[in-house]
Amino acid sequence: MSEIEAQWGRVQGRLRSEFGDAAYNSWLKPLSLQAVESGKVCMAVPTRFMRDWVQSHYMDRIRDLWQAENPKLREVEISVRASVPNGSDEVVAHKNGAGSNPQDMPRPSESARSSDDEFGAPLDPRFTFNNFVVGKSNELGYAAARRVAESATVHFNPLFLHGGVGLGKTHLMHAIAWHIRQRDPGRRVIYMSAEKFMYQFISALRYKDTMAFKQRFRAVDVLMIDDVQFIANKNSTQEEFFHTFNALIDHHRQVVISADRSPSDLEGIEERIRSRLGWGLVADIHPTDYELRLGILQQKVEALGDAEVPQEVLEFLARRITSNVRELEGAMNRIVAHATLIGRPITLEMTQDVLQDLLRANDRRLTIDEIQRRVAEYYNLRLSDLLSARRARTVARPRQVAMYLAKQLTTRSLPEIGRKFGGRDHTTVMHAVKRIEELMCSDASLEEDIAHLRRLLEV
Repeated sequence: MSEIEAQWGRVQGRLRSEFGDAAYNSWLKPLSLQAVESGKVCMAVPTRFMRDWVQSHYMDRIRDLWQAENPKLREVEISVRASVPNGSDEVVAHKNGAGSNPQDMPRPSESARSSDDEFGAPLDPRFTFNNFVVGKSNELGYAAARRVAESATVHFNPLFLHGGVGLGKTHLMHAIAWHIRQRDPGRRVIYMSAEKFMYQFISALRYKDTMAFKQRFRAVDVLMIDDVQFIANKNSTQEEFFHTFNALIDHHRQVVISADRSPSDLEGIEERIRSRLGWGLVADIHPTDYELRLGILQQKVEALGDAEVPQEVLEFLARRITSNVRELEGAMNRIVAHATLIGRPITLEMTQDVLQDLLRANDRRLTIDEIQRRVAEYYNLRLSDLLSARRARTVARPRQVAMYLAKQLTTRSLPEIGRKFGGRDHTTVMHAVKRIEELMCSDASLEEDIAHLRRLLEV
């Protein structure tokens, strides 16, 4: 294999050179050479998601480079291996004396691990605790996730993580799963989205296999359901979720749930479920502040290795891209890829040029969720009241104010705004906007309220 390994080393060098460090480290570096037989190269990656991505985006070039090195190799096959990510918490645990050599640690069988991943969803090897940047806005969620991952006993159940899109809820859930698998490989962990839970349940109903479905979930040690708001108004799925949830809680199995809002603000979810979701620890992950965004960017640059990104560029991005971490990291990937492909150094001017569209969108891109929260706080209402069907003046007027501000301060269409307010029709939004405009001409108090809210939202 020595000659084959040397060929693979040269292929890796070409891949890094052609696609750049960012793409190489994220998608191609995890590829490992398994075997060469009958003109076929067998390679492996940690997850199905990574395998599918590599096959879709890089397979043709990998095959060409292999054939250039060794014309006898006509086929490349990529499979999935079940393992914890390299350089993640298993190394930390070993350094701290928390276990023996990770290579020698007992693990559940390949078939059991693969079966759990097949039933649930694959874990992203990039999402570990080591790669999570902690700040004031997410320190409670991080500390709670760490406690769940490191404890053999259940301290609070469930752990409920909530916050906006791209703030790190999914990252923390994956990190919990990776850490548990390293720390105690015998524990059964299933992670999945609420959407997949629903589809698995529908499939079980269709094939009259609900008993196996129930047994599968009730056999796990840790169940993690992402984006639970997806099952809103889906009564049969909620019923099954409630019974699964209760069975696990009653048997002291850990449950971790995430959503885009707190349990009490989940519209379309049964009251008994909302009540139970709030029994454990509810951790709010707030929008990032400037210091946290800068820290995330600095870690990203360190992970990229050879990329030279001036500090003024990092500070500029941290100030201007405030929506979420996902978009912030995407912006960094764009400028690094552009610099690599074009051969230009990264400067502030180049960054402004490459990210013109993104910077325009972030100049003042409020979300409707942010407006709703701010208006509810200002009028001392619960968010669920604002989104409900209640018509009392104490609720209806603030709702109209929120709709008016959503129309004035965002680029969302009337139908989109209506959907965010409990599925209302666009004509309801039109009426609200017109009504507030009329009242502002005669009601100085209302005009002052809206001016104050605008100042709060435009900070």
